[in-house]
Amino acid sequence: MSKNGYVVGIDIGTKKVTAVIGEITEERKVEVIGIGTADSKGLRKGVVVNLDITSAAIKKAQEEAELMAGVTIHSAFIGISGAHIKSFNSRGVIAVSGKNREITRDDIRRVIEQSKAVSIPPDREIIHVIPQEFVVDEQDGIRDPLGMNGIKLEVNVHIVTGAITLVQNLRTCVERAGINIEQIVLNQIATSAAVLTHDEKELGVGLIDIGAGTTEVAIFERGSLWYTSIIPLGGDNVTNDIAVGLRTPIPDAEKIKKKFGCVISPASDEQETIEVPSVGKGRKPRVLSRQLLADIIEPRAEEIFRLVDSDIKRMGFEKSLNSGIVLSGGTALLEGIEEAAEEIFDVPVRRGDPTGVGGLVDRVSTPDYSTAVGLLLYGHDLIKEKGSTKDRKKGFFARFKDLFKEE
Repeated sequence: MSKNGYVVGIDIGTKKVTAVIGEITEERKVEVIGIGTADSKGLRKGVVVNLDITSAAIKKAQEEAELMAGVTIHSAFIGISGAHIKSFNSRGVIAVSGKNREITRDDIRRVIEQSKAVSIPPDREIIHVIPQEFVVDEQDGIRDPLGMNGIKLEVNVHIVTGAITLVQNLRTCVERAGINIEQIVLNQIATSAAVLTHDEKELGVGLIDIGAGTTEVAIFERGSLWYTSIIPLGGDNVTNDIAVGLRTPIPDAEKIKKKFGCVISPASDEQETIEVPSVGKGRKPRVLSRQLLADIIEPRAEEIFRLVDSDIKRMGFEKSLNSGIVLSGGTALLEGIEEAAEEIFDVPVRRGDPTGVGGLVDRVSTPDYSTAVGLLLYGHDLIKEKGSTKDRKKGFFARFKDLFKEE
């Protein structure tokens, strides 16, 4: 967030770092004015393993975005992922203490604090406490109880935690790049802001973001987030399978995946061929069938989807997918991946392209920019809720985010 009317999102992924700068217009909308990307080699499955390399990649992406936008950024909203992220649902209950039993901000603060009174290991920290619904005297489904009358106030929340040391490593990398952190945001929360519609969240929808190192899962229902998980498999596993199966270098396997990759075998023409570089000097490229490439990619895609399906069923959320599943992340660009997902989940599946921003829309309208654009929208929403002046009366969600924003 910026005092000059700008908001910045930085997606620090396993394969690349993406920085997006948005300008807030007079109509209180956000327009993308700067985009920067850099190869990311300092992370493994979403977790920082080399501080210097990661910090340098963040700095490079930042400078590229600044050059395009013609502005200097000082702070940003940062996405976080990795298998160390764990989440669970909790419940808080208090007696209303306000005058005439009127629910006050203090009551809301107390009930959410009470929902956090659960056993959390000392090596973990809370990243988000997200209210799902409030209950006033057994009346559920309440979004904002402020000012209502009641004797008992309850809240259901979704709590997201991360390993303290790994979260701090991420903070260190960003700070070394000279950027102040506005807030660390779970990738699924950011991505959902860019690719899911209000109706989907109300009816019930699953979000599957397949990145390079991890696959991030989220379930929304009744407008709230009810479940998140992260599976340590992603697009890099597909690339490695291609490299082994076609006996080609990994960089060439990545290029082949992006250009010719397909998931469902019938989607590829059996007569279509691709040129595959060989491993080692002096060896000529080989011409192979695209059908062979599909036969390599399909099992890995099915494995990822079956792991997600098992995870959702294990937690009992399979009946929450009333409006289907939305796929995002770079791997969602593979031809036929929606059809493969529909076969596994037996619900409608669509590709999630980021929406909700103006400006350089054509540059960020693909699934691999979903998280970065979502971070912009998340930050922009926070700015709108806070208002343009400090003494402006705040909306409930702005007050909530202020209360529980992790500094």
